[in-house]
Amino acid sequence: MANSSIGPGFLTQTSSFTQTLTTSFGFVILVSVLLDIGAQLNTWRILTISELRAQDLSNKLFPGLGYFLAALVILGGFAFNIGNMAGCGLAINVLTGMEFKQGAVISCLVALAFFWIKETGKMLDTVTPFLGVIKILLTLFIAISAHPPLMQAVHHTFIPQNFSAAAIVTIVGGTVGGYITFSGAHRLIDAGIKGKENLNRINKSAVSGILISALMRYILFLAVVGVVTKEIVLDSNNPAATVFKSAAGQIGFRIFGIVLWSAAISSVIGAAYTSVSFFKTFHSLFAKYERLCISVFIILSTYIFVWLGRPKQLLIFAGGINGLILPIALAIILVASTKSKLMNGYRHPLWMQACGWIVVIVMSYMGYKAIIETIQNLK
Repeated sequence: MANSSIGPGFLTQTSSFTQTLTTSFGFVILVSVLLDIGAQLNTWRILTISELRAQDLSNKLFPGLGYFLAALVILGGFAFNIGNMAGCGLAINVLTGMEFKQGAVISCLVALAFFWIKETGKMLDTVTPFLGVIKILLTLFIAISAHPPLMQAVHHTFIPQNFSAAAIVTIVGGTVGGYITFSGAHRLIDAGIKGKENLNRINKSAVSGILISALMRYILFLAVVGVVTKEIVLDSNNPAATVFKSAAGQIGFRIFGIVLWSAAISSVIGAAYTSVSFFKTFHSLFAKYERLCISVFIILSTYIFVWLGRPKQLLIFAGGINGLILPIALAIILVASTKSKLMNGYRHPLWMQACGWIVVIVMSYMGYKAIIETIQNLK
């Protein structure tokens, strides 16, 4: 889950919004972390204790509701994966000078090769933490090199000078929106980590996933602040690349390529795996040909990026779309948690229910504000 959220959209969104809000973006990170934990802790507990994937739980709550939820999540996952392929293309361009589209096609082939290797599940659990450590350590090096105004950043994290609803919706959507919040829960169910006896492990996994993602975002935020406070203008097409290059020269630029590609390819894997997990239980053929379905998902994502281009816009759009999907998906899961028969006799704590509904209300309101904000900017 943490690796799925720390994708190319994560890098681009954080860089773009930090350029606009500067040190006040720390406050956006703080608010988003609280919303992320409220959404993810509820979702993971409810799904793993019910021992049902989100679409199956929703269908048992109300026939047909699971198909609606699956359609929303797959739409969001597809939007993300187009952005992920864009990130792969940008990364290959940085590392080799190759065209974005050619880099995306090569990365598509790498992702396909990964899914056609046997023991994919075990490899997912081994490879993704390794990629996550690489991303965090390399970005920390860049943040230190950028010499950010640390005290000012910390101060404005709690008392901001500027605020943006669109930034919060996009950042929350990029961390737990759409398919991402379900990716870890479905992986736990597939791995057999479910039921009340595993509750402590599930809670720890849900919270640590958010905190890892938040740590990476704050480190990247400090790196961007260190650059933009020196009045360096970020590249409009690839803002994060400017940050790494300005902080550490050509070495930083190459580091960015490695960070971006590892972020993008792990997100491609996470988006494809989780999106297909949303419809593989609808018919035995989908489960039987799961790898083929995943392959088609990845190939279509690559084709649409090659056709559309515009990587930065796609990456920010994907986060916004998934931020709008989150309150709908979370509301369905929260209602299901009140049905004792679906929850195997487990009673979901009232305080967690309350936290979950606060996230639904806040994200719905923020989504409305973000749409108004976007319309005004277009005018």
